[in-house]
Amino acid sequence: MPEKLNQMFIRFGYSGMALFFLLVGVTALGGAFISQYGFDLKPCVLCIYQRYPFGIVIALAALLYGFRDKKVRDGIITLAIITLLVGGGIAVFHVGVEQKWWEGTTHCGSDLNSDSIEALRAKIMGAATVRCDEPQFVFLGLSMAGYNVLYSFGAALFASYYLCTLRDKSHGKKKRKA
Repeated sequence: MPEKLNQMFIRFGYSGMALFFLLVGVTALGGAFISQYGFDLKPCVLCIYQRYPFGIVIALAALLYGFRDKKVRDGIITLAIITLLVGGGIAVFHVGVEQKWWEGTTHCGSDLNSDSIEALRAKIMGAATVRCDEPQFVFLGLSMAGYNVLYSFGAALFASYYLCTLRDKSHGKKKRKA
């Protein structure tokens, strides 16, 4: 099976990699926006932070189409993989906040201690409407942040394997039969 997969990667080459990154980003952001606007699931600040890496991956996919030099393309792919890993890290942090393993960012909760009514009003008006430590949707024991961990790290792993296959092909390396 891996040999057939390797042949497919070689056949599609860098264009296939760009399409993969585009699909990863569009699927993730599409799912987030459908959840938000279609199912009225309000995102917290960490949910919003988790969207940025997917936007960057989409931009990197577009850049990948613009360059022909293999070293530049490999660099863009590596940057996209790192971006997916960073996104997965943000999701891990969010899962930790949801599970109460650690505190969230200052924007995740509400600190309503104030010296005056005006200061209290300003805090209330500027406070996040959705708490980061209370998932709005859980399916099979995982929140959306939990699924993002699996999705981001899985996509990064797949892309890493794909990149290694392309590099082996471009450097003329062939597997020896034992």
